Amino acid sequence: MIGTMAAFSVFTSSCSKDKGCTDPSAINYDSNAEEDDGSCRYDNAADLVVKEGTISSNETWTKDNIYRLKGRVYVGGNATLTIEAGTIIKADPGQGAFSSALVVRRGAKLMAMGTEAEPIIFTSVADDIQPGQIASPNLLPTQNGLWGGLVVLGKAQISAQNSNGADVSELQIEGIPTSEDARYGGSDDNDNSGTITYISIRHGGSNIGAGNEINGLTLGGVGSGTTINNVEVVANQDDGIEWFGGSVDMDNVVIWNSGDDGLDTDQDWIGTCTDFLIVTPLGGSAFELDGPEGTLNRGTHQFTNGVVYAGDDIDHLVDWDGSTNAGLKDIYFYGFATNYPQSGFDAIESFGGDGTGDNGNWQYTLTSGGQPVDTIFAGVPPAALTEVAKNANTVGPDQSEFGWTWASVSGALSSIGIPQ
Repeated sequence: MIGTMAAFSVFTSSCSKDKGCTDPSAINYDSNAEEDDGSCRYDNAADLVVKEGTISSNETWTKDNIYRLKGRVYVGGNATLTIEAGTIIKADPGQGAFSSALVVRRGAKLMAMGTEAEPIIFTSVADDIQPGQIASPNLLPTQNGLWGGLVVLGKAQISAQNSNGADVSELQIEGIPTSEDARYGGSDDNDNSGTITYISIRHGGSNIGAGNEINGLTLGGVGSGTTINNVEVVANQDDGIEWFGGSVDMDNVVIWNSGDDGLDTDQDWIGTCTDFLIVTPLGGSAFELDGPEGTLNRGTHQFTNGVVYAGDDIDHLVDWDGSTNAGLKDIYFYGFATNYPQSGFDAIESFGGDGTGDNGNWQYTLTSGGQPVDTIFAGVPPAALTEVAKNANTVGPDQSEFGWTWASVSGALSSIGIPQ
């Protein structure tokens, strides 16, 4: 396990004799003490508040504390959980039934309102980060699967079927054991699950079973009354963000080092996602786009004004299926490995899906010595494609929108040429 004890040491506040602590900068440090709990306490350590079980009444988490998620913590009933700007939440490790996550049930609300100066950070207890810091002082931005993730469940419509092929209006969300109530879906497309803004979700995606990981941010049946913007997901073992139906819109998104797909859609989501960066998926696709699973088809979902930096380990650039009601417009693709895609592999699957989305104005930069455009973008109409010099794109957001993120302050965005 990566540094778990060291992570706990930076915010332990109950020790008085610390023979096990070997850091002379810690307070209460006493190398001759007979008692030994192995911990250190530091002057800048925030108070630690352990959270477990279900939050059933209104509650506020403040930035002068660090909150530790012990197992899955639910916001239930009609409760509202408010998280102040600058707050850090650290989750216990664990796989399977012991994975930790924050789950907002239908009817409850999450008011996680960070700011550009003080984002809210969800991370692992193995992370030594303290209030006021953006970059982790000890974890790499590729370390994943150390906890679960953030799950928001709403009452908006989904298009799904049961095992008998009959339409259903609600399901249990993936990544959460069926023994726990984590249902989503309903009939209220205007449902409001709260406000989520300026949050960074890191090192998540623990596995509860074969192929059943938790996404960085999971949105199940989340309605258009919900506000979500300025979201960063770093090093999630599964997808960065996955929508299951619903109608919520989103803007200003960074997905960095996702272990599977960057942005994933299912079950007739009909919202929009604008101004986004997908940087170096580590084995998954930039986009995994699926449409209705039942007979309900309410329209289309749309991605607009984005940048995809492929990196060395990406799977598909865009993976539609034939029934996907999704469009991608004003996207810049670059950063391909010289051998991408390898022989017999299509980087673009089923271009345009069911044809209802707005697809076009794709700009790209080829890699010197790499594959030609007809190989990388096989199946894409030539009229939809424009070659540009590296980072001379006229579509996609620039780095000024993401200066609050770990991806930006680490230099990762500058290193791939995202303009300031």
